[in-house]
Amino acid sequence: MNPQKRRPATIIEVAKLANVSPATISRVLNRTAVVAPETEQRVREAITELGFIPHPAARQLVLNRTNLIGVLLQEISGAFFPPMLRGIEAEAREAGYNLLIYSQQNEKPSFQFGEHSVDGLITFAGSIQETDIRRYFEREFPVVLLHQTPPQDCPYPFVTVENKLGAEKLIDHLIEVHGLQRIVYLQGPESHEDSRWRERGYREALEAHQIAFDSQLLIRGGFDEEEAASAIQKLIQDGVGFDAVFAGDDDAAAGVIAALNQAGRRVPDDVAVVGFDDVPISRFITPPLTTVRAPIEQIGRTAVQLLVKQMLNQPCENKVLLPTELVIRHSCGCK
Repeated sequence: MNPQKRRPATIIEVAKLANVSPATISRVLNRTAVVAPETEQRVREAITELGFIPHPAARQLVLNRTNLIGVLLQEISGAFFPPMLRGIEAEAREAGYNLLIYSQQNEKPSFQFGEHSVDGLITFAGSIQETDIRRYFEREFPVVLLHQTPPQDCPYPFVTVENKLGAEKLIDHLIEVHGLQRIVYLQGPESHEDSRWRERGYREALEAHQIAFDSQLLIRGGFDEEEAASAIQKLIQDGVGFDAVFAGDDDAAAGVIAALNQAGRRVPDDVAVVGFDDVPISRFITPPLTTVRAPIEQIGRTAVQLLVKQMLNQPCENKVLLPTELVIRHSCGCK
């Protein structure tokens, strides 16, 4: 009769024995932050006592690798996703992996990747709940988050862009170069971290120029042409005066311009419009869109690089903040 195989220890069990958080265990293993020598010693003693072996170094010995990277998105509509997916696919191919892409249109996706389906997972903002992040972390399963900060006790790597600084540059330009002060900020989805950072940049730029914040000029428009157009139409119907619109992204900016044209407002003569991301369509909008360029394809490439490091149990950065760049075209009033 074969002796019963012992169940592998989990990171939670190691944390309990060492009297530290799971996040500290992760920092010791991945060398992503400085840990006190006595704490590190306790962690390593607990690892030895329990025979804990991190994923994937040990599990690759007992589980068959799929050579698949999972990509979990809330949706794939809009102009942002094709270049990001292009970057993910190119980097994954170079690393010897194929992709399994899943899109879910609602807030709580029912489908979840498992450890036997893919070797690691890349998730985009809004596509995964904190409970699922914790579940993956407890199983030591490799995950990289895009445009979403992980819970403090689940220090997964995440990749984002300089949203706040990019927004500040846009608002500074509208105020300093064009003398505009009644600037609408068309917010993105409420759950989207990028939208909140862009709003913070908008508010701080107004404050820096001693322009009072007006709550009437802060409206929800989503990252969607139709939703943005409807929001601007309502603002006009309500009689709110404004001389510029900072749309949450370039898709929303296209909807804003269409709504303004329909209302007989000329862009940029009557109302300036600016966006965010610099997706390919932004240069072909009439008038061409002033926006902030985000390195969208690089976001995807960086995510794969971090994920592969995790899967190989190599140290990797906890946070990657990619730079943005102001792109001046005609929609703000510049010639």
